[in-house]
Amino acid sequence: MVKPSFVTAVSLFSVLSLAFSQSILAEAEVKDESPEPHYVTIGTGGVSGVYYPAGGSICRLVNKDRKFHGLRCTAESTDGSTYNINALRSGIIDLGVAQSDVQFNAFHGSDQFQQEGAFTELRSIFSLHAELFTVVVRPGSGIKHFADLKGKRVNIGNPGSGQRLTMEALMAASGWDYSVFAETYEMRSSRQSSALCNNRFDAMVFTVGHPSDSIKQATTSCDSQLVEVSGPFVDKLIAANSIYHVARIPGAMYQGNLKDTPSFGVNATLVTTEKVPDAVIYRLVKSIFENFDSFKALHPALASLNKQQMVSVGLTAPLHPGAIKYYTEAGLM
Repeated sequence: MVKPSFVTAVSLFSVLSLAFSQSILAEAEVKDESPEPHYVTIGTGGVSGVYYPAGGSICRLVNKDRKFHGLRCTAESTDGSTYNINALRSGIIDLGVAQSDVQFNAFHGSDQFQQEGAFTELRSIFSLHAELFTVVVRPGSGIKHFADLKGKRVNIGNPGSGQRLTMEALMAASGWDYSVFAETYEMRSSRQSSALCNNRFDAMVFTVGHPSDSIKQATTSCDSQLVEVSGPFVDKLIAANSIYHVARIPGAMYQGNLKDTPSFGVNATLVTTEKVPDAVIYRLVKSIFENFDSFKALHPALASLNKQQMVSVGLTAPLHPGAIKYYTEAGLM
């Protein structure tokens, strides 16, 4: 015969266990409807640009609350916009940062994506910082304007990068081909500043958000200068492509460059595919937009972000349904 005291103890343990289980279930419901871990990878760019820290900033905020929503985020350094689009198409990554012009070309199957065809499964999430086409020249190069690059040694960027795409678009508007340069180089953005200062070439081009560590390195290491990119060829490019806009690189942002530098630019955008579940994109967007001040403080190029512009500017592929769900709830759409 079981003693009454033991029965009482077992009964009390059962009640407490049931209460604890109900508490855990209730907590799980509050945290997330589906807290199972889900891993996503963001393709970014070179470590010296803004894509990599921007992707890292996104992951930092997502991972901060991962115990509530189950989402795990990793930012990977890549060769940039075109690479990220192709990696999305092949399923290597889940999300990618890409210039708005690259996003446009991919969705429509134009320019560098003609062979692959239209990437109709591509989806926008939000836009990020403005990216300006930037030309930096070494001291004594004699280059004062983009037009002066003729006959010079120029780093045009690695294949698959946004800087390469924008350079080629501007060359086409100018009626140029590669024969106008003395030499061209295809160096990645992470290496080009040191190579410029070591006189490997006379100028480098970079489509990048400002301030940029790469530009800072070039201007502080060897007193390099930013030069103006304007004129009829820029006007022609902008008139034919609404994704481009006139812009200026602020003066005094870089050592020895006190005046504003006229140029033009696009926007960096975060993109994905329709295959990524709505709940994943919803959780990611919510993590960013509900910690917006913290997100803007993570990198100087993000400081001027505006929520309304992020959901409307530079998004040439359809918005992902998960993003639409959050934007609608938040009154941004």
